[in-house]
Formats: sequence, structure tokens, C-alpha cells
Amino acid sequence: MAAVDRPGLADATRGRILFGGDYNPEQWPEETWHEDVRLMRDAGVNSVTLGVFSWSRLEPEPGAREFGWLDTLMDLMHANGIGVVLATPTSAPPPWLGRLYPDTLPRDENGDVEWWGGRQHFSHSSATYRRHAAAITEDLAARYAGHPALTMWHINNEYCTADHGDEAAVAFRRWLRARYGTLDALNIAWGTDFWSQGYDSWDSVLPARRPHYMKNPGQVLDFRRFTSDMLLECYLAERDIVARHTPHIPVTTNFMPLFFGQDAWRWAEEEDVVSVDLYPDPRDPLGSQHGALVQDLTRSLARGPWMLMEQAAGPVNWRGVNHPKPRGLNRLWSLQAVARGADAVCYFQWRQSRQGAEKFHSGMVSHAGERGRTFQEVKQLGAELARIGPEVTNSHIEAEVAILHDWHAWWAGAQDGRPSTHVDHSAVLHAWHRALWESRLTTDFAHPEHDLSGYRLVVVPQLYAMTDAAIDNLLAYVRGGGTLVAGFLTGVADEDDRVRPGGMDARLCELFGIRTLHEWWPLEAGEHVETDGFRGTLWSEELETEPDVVETVYKGGELDGLPAVLRNDRAWYVSTLPEPEAFRALLARIAADAGARPVLEGLPPEVEAVRRGELLFLLHHGREPVTVELPGTHHDLLTGTARTDEITLGRYGVAVLRS
Repeated sequence: MAAVDRPGLADATRGRILFGGDYNPEQWPEETWHEDVRLMRDAGVNSVTLGVFSWSRLEPEPGAREFGWLDTLMDLMHANGIGVVLATPTSAPPPWLGRLYPDTLPRDENGDVEWWGGRQHFSHSSATYRRHAAAITEDLAARYAGHPALTMWHINNEYCTADHGDEAAVAFRRWLRARYGTLDALNIAWGTDFWSQGYDSWDSVLPARRPHYMKNPGQVLDFRRFTSDMLLECYLAERDIVARHTPHIPVTTNFMPLFFGQDAWRWAEEEDVVSVDLYPDPRDPLGSQHGALVQDLTRSLARGPWMLMEQAAGPVNWRGVNHPKPRGLNRLWSLQAVARGADAVCYFQWRQSRQGAEKFHSGMVSHAGERGRTFQEVKQLGAELARIGPEVTNSHIEAEVAILHDWHAWWAGAQDGRPSTHVDHSAVLHAWHRALWESRLTTDFAHPEHDLSGYRLVVVPQLYAMTDAAIDNLLAYVRGGGTLVAGFLTGVADEDDRVRPGGMDARLCELFGIRTLHEWWPLEAGEHVETDGFRGTLWSEELETEPDVVETVYKGGELDGLPAVLRNDRAWYVSTLPEPEAFRALLARIAADAGARPVLEGLPPEVEAVRRGELLFLLHHGREPVTVELPGTHHDLLTGTARTDEITLGRYGVAVLRS
């Protein structure tokens, strides 16, 4: 559906950066709505999302429809030049649905019901849920298809619900039949000869419910695939309804950042607009790098401009301690998103709630009101986004480096009984991205079966399970002149989580010059291993290699003198996780040898440079002023001034430069 004839983000932005957020006016009396519109206009808001959690207001009892309040709001937004991203409310079913139709409620791995009273309390496999979700979506689409305020559809919200109940079990069996065809093929894929698990009937196959001891990892892997696919079916059903009514209006649903439960490569193919929610911790010294990683991943999923659907203007409410954003940080992180491809900068939510579970989650208008620092900073940002929007929207970013990531490999590796629970796929991915980010190298993400020929350097932080097609793709990339760097626990298993002979695919062993992988030597938390070039963490390996591929060796301990880092022409293998400074130096050297260069050389350590289209973004992630040398004269779009040879950035300072 998300093909060339479908609308895209540019159809909603129309040369502007969308700026606004989730608006939940049903929480407020109608007189507040007009005050909200005044403040929105003051802040430069041009887009709001309506109706995300409004099902019980729209359908207070079965079959009833109360659209009058939403009619008023749609008209009010249009009259004030504010576009509406209209949501289907299906992520928060009303209590009556669960009470009258308990089959709509999901069950956890223990068989316990997840009751109403929160949100996302729906079974993705429930025919009853799907029927009611389709009905409210149909009526919304029919009513507002021709409304001039409508700019985009937002389906559901943060799809994430798993279900282990009986109806999900029936759907799981149906999904498995489609995948494997026969029980014999299923038994082979799941390795059911282990622990006497062979299935003689489809009716015996269950979701990955809690057993006495460890679950079958093949069953768990397929259940994760199934869950992603069932949630995608729910999205597609609603998307197709709204697209039928409004083929000219783009459709999205919002991802959570680097979320474990969805194959986002697969999902992104079905979205007109790829959007994400992003909430770095303001107290995390690597919060900016986490943001950059999610932004790079989202841009890569979108293959171009994307939408920041949610962020916080201040503190969130779900960490143990919820810190506000220091002065200037909201602006910095918002402009970082634009630098890395966002054409929409939005928040949860417009006005901070006074009741409910998220009343301590910030809003663009905080409890302090329009005089509060948060709203004043939002106003400044809105004016700046309006200033740069015409020159930045729909422009692209060119990256010379790709990071490979695959959800199926992540799911397969995150099993019980693995060599080390300290090895967390997300943390390893962050470590590799950090080394490249701190080297000021712009990176894309790519699926291991994507065309990689356009990149000078491809890095594989960890792909535990790989298809033959993915492995062949890496070999072809290196044969074609590309430089490849792979980390430990790559190519260990096939797509069924069957360990490949030797503990690593033979083709990869030959590529890296590995004769034998004798043993994995995982490290304890806080433990290190020395090499003759750096200190390693988390992992080490006992390798026997070809003699001419050894770049770095281990020093001391059981692995003394054995290879730690290998280089076989343009193929590198890193069998541990170097400490950050050493890892940055290693990947920067490899990148330079491959011809990949930073956007701007000689940057101060806390300054990030990203080139988007014809614009150069400089982002200062520190509090003390720094001076950045520039090649020639540039015009700063934010200040309207010319800068020659250098520019000074203050606390959390940003410059958007046109040469």
C-alpha cells in the first residue's frame, strides 16, 4: 500500500516543518480550547494530533457515536490554520468492550488477564476487538474524510501488546501452518527432538506460555515474529479503511524507539510516513547519542524524511527519578532531530494533564502555564522551525557508513540459556553507533539483505542469526570493494536459531581468516581483558586464525597471545568490545582507510556536525561556549547573520548554516 502512488510526509508538511503534538482537549472544559488555540498560534503550532485515547468519549456505549465535540475541534483547528493528524482511538478500548467481550482482553504468559484501566489492553488476535476497531475507524474516516483540517491519519498508538490466550493460540497455529506447511517442518525448525517436544498435532502447539523450565527458543522466536505480524495485521486493517476514504491523505503509526517487539523494517514498508517517539534521559551523558541513533534508524526506515511524533518538553513520569530538561536542551534535541532528517517535531502532549496516570509527564504548556520556562522555550523553537522549514523540508542526508540491524537476529539472540546475559543487543548496538557518532561520521542503518554497494564502510555490531542471503550479501559487498567490520556473536545461527557448524558460518570464517572458533569467553560485569592495543569488555573469544590476519592480540590470562582483532584485507573482525575511546579510534581509522570522512574535521569533542541537503547543522552538546572553525563564509539561518572562518556556540548552541 505504501507504494509510489501513495501520499507521503511532504503532502502534510507542504514546505513547513510540522510543529505541535498530541492534543487531548476532552480532558478540559470547552473554554480552555479557545485559550489553547491562542497559545498555539503564539507558539507557531501548525499541527496537532487529536483522538489518540478518545474511544470511550467517541463511543460511550456500544454502537453510540458522539462526534459533536470532535466536529467543534476540527473546525476550530481549521479556522486557526492548524492541521490535524487524526488518530484512530483503538489503543485504549473503553471499559465496556472488555466487560461485555472478555475475549478482547489479552493474557500474559501465565494466562493472567490484562484488564482495562490502563491502555493497550486488547488482544491482537481477537475477532471481536478487530470488528469493533474497524467499526469506529470506518465511522471516523467517513465523517472526516472531506474535512479541510485533516492532514494525516495516525493509526492506534505504540503497538506493543502480546497475547498468549486461546484465540491467539489458534491464530499462532494458523500463522505457523502458513510458514512451515507441515508439522514435520515445524518440528525440524524448532528442534523438538530436544527434551521430547515433538508435535503430532497442531492442536498441541501453544504460544510461548510459561513452562516449568526454559522455553524452546525456536518457539519463542516464532512467537515474537507472530506477535509483530498480528499487530501489523491490526494496523493494516485500519490503514486500509482510512486509505479507502482518503487516498490522498498519508497514514502513519508511531514506533517506540528501537522497540524489541516489532520488525520495523517490515512495518515501515506499509507506512506512508514513518514516525517515532523519542525520550532520551536528560541526565544521561549519552542522551544525545541515543537520540542520534534512533533518528538515524528512523530516517533509514523511512528512506528519507520522517516524523518525530512524540518527545517531552520537560520531564517524563515513568523513570525512577524524572528530571526536567535543563534550559536549552529541548531546543538542541529538537534541532538534532531536524538535522538527522525529521520534517516534523511534535510532543506528548500540548497541555500537561491535571489528572490520570501521566499528570506528571510534561506538556508544551506545563503546569506553570504560558509564563513558565517550558512554554517560553517552545515559543522560541516554533519561531526557529518556521524560519528554517522552507529550506530544510524534504531534503536528504548522505551517509558513507551503514550499521546493519535486524530484529529477527535480535529476537533469536535474546533467549534463555545464552552464553552471557550481560550481552544485550541494544547496548552493543549503542556502543558501535557511539564510536561512529563520536568520530562525527554520519551513519545509516540497513537490513543485512539490503543493497550495501553505496556505502564505503559497513559495520555489523552483532547479527547472531543470519540467513544465507544475508551472508552472501556481505560477501558480495566485500568482493565489490567495500570495507566490512563485524563484531562477536555474528553469524552464529541460521534463521531457525540452529547453530551453524563450527559456531560461525564457514563463509564468514573464511572471509575473516578464522580457522577455528574454539570457545567463547564471556566476561563478568565490570571484568576486562587486555590486548596489546586496548582494553576489552563484555566478551572475548579463543580463535585460531590464518597467520597473516592478526591485527591485535590478547595479553595475559587464558587467551594470552591469541587474536583479538582480525583484518583480512577489507574484512575486519572484533572479538571483544573495546572501551569507548579505543573503539572510537579503531573505527575512525578503519573508516578513514575506507574513504569515509566526517562532515567537518577538527570539531571540538562536544560538537556534532550533520549535513542535510545544502545545510550544515552544528549542534553543541555542552554547557560552555566553544568555537568551531568553518571553511569560508556561511549564513546562519537561525540568527540571520554571516559567519566567516569560525562560529562560537554557547550552551547547547545550534547553528544552521548555508554556505
